[in-house]
Amino acid sequence: MAEQTTIRVVDLGRLSYPEALDLQNQLLRLRQQDRIGDVLLLLEHPDVLTIGRSGHRSNLLLSEEERNRRGVRVYDINRGGDITYHGPGQIVGYPIIDLSSMGKSIRTFVRNLEEVFIRLLNREYYIPAGRDPIHTGVWIGEKKITAIGLAVKHWVTQHGFAFNVNTDLSRFQWIVPCGIADKGVTSMAEQLGRAADLQKVKDQVADYFGQVYQREIERMEKQQLYEVMQEGEAAWQSRNG
Repeated sequence: MAEQTTIRVVDLGRLSYPEALDLQNQLLRLRQQDRIGDVLLLLEHPDVLTIGRSGHRSNLLLSEEERNRRGVRVYDINRGGDITYHGPGQIVGYPIIDLSSMGKSIRTFVRNLEEVFIRLLNREYYIPAGRDPIHTGVWIGEKKITAIGLAVKHWVTQHGFAFNVNTDLSRFQWIVPCGIADKGVTSMAEQLGRAADLQKVKDQVADYFGQVYQREIERMEKQQLYEVMQEGEAAWQSRNG
């Protein structure tokens, strides 16, 4: 496999969780078969709760009646970690990246994901973000600002991170975030005392992702991504027809 030097970053805007999961699964298959290069999807979700492989339903505090009233769906998925919330004002990132060119180290990949947000928050906003010695993610004191949960199949990553920018933190009262009862959550807005420019922060996430992973960033529209996927499918069929 040729060494990858570029990561395509696609801003999907706001997308429902099932749509995003379906797109991830398509990209995962294409990347595993080397029909496309590495991709980072950036987006927001409507209010949704997801439970990872090590999750427990006991950490879901919002009743079924209340979930139905609010239109909040719950999805059991194959990423690592426990329960988390996604919603407006939060930047969710799904890296579909082949780890073969990164030493096949999941631990290094996760540490680098943390480093993206540590650098961004410290350098751009003077927010003293760092790591917790026990828990994955990015922390400001005892409060988490970026949650990380991955799945890796045939050395290609899926799922990713949730970065609280202007997130309504009251939504985290619906759950025990990441199954950690004795720590809190925070956001850039809470730390800054004002709402952040979400699009600007999204662009900064892409820039720092490229910096930390030492890759060129190629920004791409959603329609362009679909065209690249179609080209990958067509080339595969031509070679294997």
